[in-house]
Amino acid sequence: MDRVLVPGLEAFEWEWHFSHAVRSQGFLFLSGVTATGEDGTVAVDPAEQFEQTFLHLRMYLEAAGATVDDIVEMTSYHVDLRTHLAEFTAAKDRHIVHPYPAWSAIGVSQLISEGALVEIRAIARDPRRDEDRSA
Repeated sequence: MDRVLVPGLEAFEWEWHFSHAVRSQGFLFLSGVTATGEDGTVAVDPAEQFEQTFLHLRMYLEAAGATVDDIVEMTSYHVDLRTHLAEFTAAKDRHIVHPYPAWSAIGVSQLISEGALVEIRAIARDPRRDEDRSA
């Protein structure tokens, strides 16, 4: 198992004692991604928050040398799921394109960051594993 460091977010790892992403068995396992900024706040506007969440997801993947095209499974956890699902889906569709990964959307009562409306976990292919096989 190999930990992936996400530049600029090291403080969250030390504060909460987790890894943003881990390489194992040819896959990347990403911890929950929210729109939480380095200052600990999230945007109030749901559409802005969902867009920022996907930008953070891309940042996690980029730190591991991957892209959203490498995602094979995604789970999203939503506060007030049905109210914001259309806005979330619009943001998701700007970032996640065909062929789509497996996806589950789960409603929850709250998330760790105050005001966060969504958290996304993902499992992705590790492109580094593909490079090892072609060598």
